[in-house]
Amino acid sequence: MRLRFAPSPTGYLHVGGLRTALYNFFLAKQSKGALILRIEDTDQNRLVPNAEENLIKMLSWAGIDFDEGPHINGDYGPYRQSERLSIYKKYYLQLIETGSAYPCFYSEQRLKDLETGKLSSEDATIEDTVFQDFNLSDTLQKMETENFVVRLKIPNHDYLNFNDLIKGSIKFDLNLINDPIIIKSDGFPTYHFANVIDDHLMQITHVIRGEEWLPSIPKHIILYQSLGWSPPHFGHLPLLLNNDKSKLSKRKNDVSVESYIKKGYTKESLINFLSLLGWHEKGDREFYYLNELIESFSLDRVNKSGAIFDVQKLNAFNNHYIKHYQFDQFKKLLSPFIPKDWIITQDMLDLVKDKAVTLCDFNNLLSFLFSDYLSFSNANIEILQSVIGRSVLQSFLMNMKNTNSLKEIAQLVQKDTNCAPKEFWNTIRIALTGDSHGPALDMIINIYGKDKVKSRITDALNL
Repeated sequence: MRLRFAPSPTGYLHVGGLRTALYNFFLAKQSKGALILRIEDTDQNRLVPNAEENLIKMLSWAGIDFDEGPHINGDYGPYRQSERLSIYKKYYLQLIETGSAYPCFYSEQRLKDLETGKLSSEDATIEDTVFQDFNLSDTLQKMETENFVVRLKIPNHDYLNFNDLIKGSIKFDLNLINDPIIIKSDGFPTYHFANVIDDHLMQITHVIRGEEWLPSIPKHIILYQSLGWSPPHFGHLPLLLNNDKSKLSKRKNDVSVESYIKKGYTKESLINFLSLLGWHEKGDREFYYLNELIESFSLDRVNKSGAIFDVQKLNAFNNHYIKHYQFDQFKKLLSPFIPKDWIITQDMLDLVKDKAVTLCDFNNLLSFLFSDYLSFSNANIEILQSVIGRSVLQSFLMNMKNTNSLKEIAQLVQKDTNCAPKEFWNTIRIALTGDSHGPALDMIINIYGKDKVKSRITDALNL
């Protein structure tokens, strides 16, 4: 199998794009085939500086290894479409010569009207039918001096039957499809044309891509037929959806892979979560590492219907992986999210990792351990300054001299002050952490050490 992932460098890597890249990666690895990265940069007006570098960086972060691409070369390059214009010219001229496509000539004013919307694309399509019948030699000569676009001829009064690897059998009514532009007035190919030429010349055997490209299939199949080529196998992946089942969009959800990384989601959780959006093997297994996904994935278990991008589910995945990292690996992973001068220990991570949803949470969860002074809410200050609160703190300090056992200290303080157990634990927790809720006190005391515990209790008494 030869597969490809072909993003446009017009912005960030979308989470849906990463899922597509992962599925292609799984299939290439399973089949001992090849995965090609191709940059589809024919829409020059939408290019974003450094977008290509960012795409490659994000794909590398995810552990996706390409066999060919603009960053590693290969035998079927160039791998940027903007560097393949001479290749496309050969094939659109071939289509014109065989009558499968026709050039449409545009004055500067007509191009401007089309660009500004004064001339709609629908009206332009209808008007351009006058160019369908042409004298080849005159037309080729005219193309040397005038502005033109090239349109593909769609057969009239016909249907196209197509079998998708995921969606199954689909029938398209070609009467509903206008002749599409395949070469724009700037000489660049449209997505449809460049896509077909590149997939054929790069010997792509399987095209696995998002469902949004399914309506383009008739244009692509007709291009293959017009050029006398056999098309690859196609599989169209289900859409990613918001909770309300609308198409996933940045208006309702974050959709940038880089944004999720910055928010503190781990590679393992994001890959695991995205891989299960639209695919699941038999059984109820949820957690997979990358190598296990490569082994388990299959197209016949990909759903036809859309998959909901549930952030709460992603949070649960992230918490799971946070709890299962080896300490040295996790400390390195955590370093960008906490102050550089914090010296983290395994005990500290064990103290809070159950409550951490993302890596960003550790800054807040661990901050009380490293703060010189704690801050208290007005309600907690009242508890510490109450008669029973001060008695508990004073008795705690005194009884620390006699034992290191928290359980024994609790019993002695309750006997000395006649406080309820809840009053003891709440007062000491607030004094040591600044909060009435949190991790186990015995673990906190063990991390602090005796001197820091005394300091925290003393500070609370001095409020």
